[in-house]
Amino acid sequence: MGRARADRHRPSTGRPEPPAPRTGRPPRPVPRCRRARLVSRPRTLAPYAYVAPFFVLFAAFGLFPLLYTAFVSLYRVELQTPGDLQWRGLGNYTAILTDEFFWTALRNTFTIGVLSTVPQLAMALGLAHLLHYKLRGRTFFRTAMLLPYATSVAAATLVFAQLFGRDFGLVNYLAGLVGLGPVDWQNGTLASQIAVSSIVVWRWTGYNALIYLAGMQSISAELYEAAEVDGASRWRQFVHVTLPGLRPTIVFTAVVSTIGATQLFGEPLLFEGSVSGGISHQYQTLGLYLYEQGWGFFHLGRAAAVAWLMFLLIVVLVGVNALLARRRSREEVRP
Repeated sequence: MGRARADRHRPSTGRPEPPAPRTGRPPRPVPRCRRARLVSRPRTLAPYAYVAPFFVLFAAFGLFPLLYTAFVSLYRVELQTPGDLQWRGLGNYTAILTDEFFWTALRNTFTIGVLSTVPQLAMALGLAHLLHYKLRGRTFFRTAMLLPYATSVAAATLVFAQLFGRDFGLVNYLAGLVGLGPVDWQNGTLASQIAVSSIVVWRWTGYNALIYLAGMQSISAELYEAAEVDGASRWRQFVHVTLPGLRPTIVFTAVVSTIGATQLFGEPLLFEGSVSGGISHQYQTLGLYLYEQGWGFFHLGRAAAVAWLMFLLIVVLVGVNALLARRRSREEVRP
């Protein structure tokens, strides 16, 4: 009663009275460790979310076709009836390995690969060495290096087919000026392979030159200054400074060029317009042989088997190249 009378006579401040506390147990605070896990979980999953689209696309358009090709290579599948599968096991592989045209295509692929890869990388290395030094208009020359790479395969091959014509080709005309007879570039075995290789060299030399140029720019300038102080010429600087610094880049371009030579298709196809690679299969590559089996003879199972043999061949070549590079590096570290 006295407390109620005291509250009645207490002066009013004009502020609303605070609400009465709720009855019941107060809410339990979230532990600090759990709160940290909830905050850090999105940060942990963020990198996987960024790279997930690549793996999804790779699984859909890379891994699944590869596995499905291996599955089809074990069956007899015709292009007219793709849903009719007949089990053959390793029969497709046996039929291909006993076909003489397969070994011809394999030999042609190796020959064209050597004729195109070795001059291509050598010329690219020399051009990159020239562009590495200060030249007038080197930005223009660096841009011009990519023009052959940006040119369409069809356009470049059609132009080279005219250049290597037997009767009215520019190459035979220039050969006649120096007293050489005309060469049948499309029907000769070595001549046709040289012609096809020249297209590959023209298209990819500038691309590899820019890769080598980027590798040269990453080499420390102090090494060149030290070599110049010791009296080393430009050639000795190139041999003892540039080449050792470019060894990983050279290995990379060699591997990529080997893979490209194994999968060569557009240049030999459009050079004469024949799937068989000439009258006597003189420049038919493995890519053309695969296309002939699948879309010329309608044997999709054999074409899938050829694709897997090409895949295994690329794995073997890349593995041998990697072993040789590793062995060379160990021999240099050992002394």
